[in-house]
Amino acid sequence: MAPDRPTLPPVQLHSDAELARAALAAPLLARAARLARWAGPETTVGAGGELDDDQLAAAAEALGLAADEDGAAYASEAWRLAVDTGLVDVEEGEEGGDEDALGAVATGENLAVLTGGAPLDILGIWLDALDVVFADATAPVLDDLAEVIGEDGEIDFELLDWNPEEEAEFLEGVLGNLYVLTVSEGGLGEGAVPLPALAASMIVPDDMGEPTDDVLEQVSEAMMRLDDQFRLLEPIGLVEYQPVDEALMVEEGEEPTARIDEVDDEDVTRYGMVRLTPLGLYGVRARMLEAGVDAPAVGELADKGADVLLDGLASYPESAARAETVTWLAGRDELTAARELLGAARGTDTGSPLRRLHCQQALSLVSVAAEPAVREVLDDAELGGLARVWLAERGATDVPAPPESMIFWLAIDTIAAQLDTDGDLEELRDLIEGLTGRHSGFFDAAWRVEHPATAEVLEAMGRLHRDKGSAKEARKAAFKARSRAGA
Repeated sequence: MAPDRPTLPPVQLHSDAELARAALAAPLLARAARLARWAGPETTVGAGGELDDDQLAAAAEALGLAADEDGAAYASEAWRLAVDTGLVDVEEGEEGGDEDALGAVATGENLAVLTGGAPLDILGIWLDALDVVFADATAPVLDDLAEVIGEDGEIDFELLDWNPEEEAEFLEGVLGNLYVLTVSEGGLGEGAVPLPALAASMIVPDDMGEPTDDVLEQVSEAMMRLDDQFRLLEPIGLVEYQPVDEALMVEEGEEPTARIDEVDDEDVTRYGMVRLTPLGLYGVRARMLEAGVDAPAVGELADKGADVLLDGLASYPESAARAETVTWLAGRDELTAARELLGAARGTDTGSPLRRLHCQQALSLVSVAAEPAVREVLDDAELGGLARVWLAERGATDVPAPPESMIFWLAIDTIAAQLDTDGDLEELRDLIEGLTGRHSGFFDAAWRVEHPATAEVLEAMGRLHRDKGSAKEARKAAFKARSRAGA
């Protein structure tokens, strides 16, 4: 019944200040910043901006990684990030020099931004850093460079069986699926996602029952590639990642793969677990927005009118809807806000029942200061029922009894709204059976209700009511309602 909704649920982001602190604490960016401060006029780099072995050793020592066997590699990675994000500037050597000509290093403008800039400026640098790491994560693995050098001296990517666009699209898709899984429940999921499930979400067709051996092999290969990629993405703060247990890996040909044909559900964590961090949610959403994807965030409706708010909440999970409503109400005069909400809740279009439900939920968050606005709609056919409920919940004793037509109209409207929320089926059944149990002759009166959703609601009641006799009555009433509407 409800209108089309955005594909993605809204995300509850942390504040810009919290996200900026998380960005500064990301290990890779923090190391890059330290090396940018370490570098000086005596630091020289090669034609590609890289440090030589001696300076890499000094850089690793500056990072406190001299004793780590991978210290030089970590230092090289951090240095490249510092160069690519403008934390250091590389001045090329003499023009016309050979390929081994050395360049000098100067402090980049972005280092001052990173250490003293506004949160959004810091996040801008972090997003640039994420782009760099993403490119590294989707680059081909070159175990033997000589084997893929063409006659022209350049890398022949066809020999690698590697398509850069497809590789980037696959990882973007994985991060998109992880984003949806993270925000679908309550706006911000806390649980990690098993790597097999994430890989399968990209490979196994939705209509496939038992995956074939070929599909399972593809999932295994994807898992191993994702294992490498998440190991690269974790130091930039995008994800928290528990890698695949190396004991599960077997050699097939020249590539290790994780056997997933007999995954133990009780020990699925050994196959890798990943979750987006709050900073990761921000980063993936930013990439989605840049790609033109509609990725709403809680708080975006705060400066919009009540009509936009109530329509927008149709796609929000319960906790996100409440958070958005609280933000919208903050700083508004409650009486004025209540009048705006009630005005926006009117209508007979397909989305109007859900708007009225969200209006009722929003009004539950305001104080008795809104009472004059609520009393103004007591005689309104569409709003009078919810107005009486609001007043009764606040202990008002002088509320006029509703006419019978309003009682049944509110019942149909309430069920219509619940049908559009995709909520708990058992709760909806309890609501339906409670309404029919409290009102004798419910269906005989309900089919006469002048509500655009009457027939659809009665049909749904016929499907959902657990009492066979009542279900049959509901279906008969639905037929009468449709016949009446078509008369």
